[in-house]
Amino acid sequence: MAIVRHVGGKELTPEEHEAAKLRIQAAAKRPYTYDPDCPLLTEEQLAEFRPVNFDSMEERARYMQNQEAPSSSPVFAH
Repeated sequence: MAIVRHVGGKELTPEEHEAAKLRIQAAAKRPYTYDPDCPLLTEEQLAEFRPVNFDSMEERARYMQNQEAPSSSPVFAH
């Protein structure tokens, strides 16, 4: 749940704070709507994700050297 205290750099009045709280609660009850241009990923697609945050550049370099470049998958898929 979000806590809203400032909007646009100004502090909310108690009435504005309550209205924001009600909007957030109403939004939390709405169902998820997925974009048809960006469908949910399959388990296989999710398994292809690789970590992007490494503790050091050396760790990243070691990881990248151990990975084989995919020969058949394009860089951009559109």
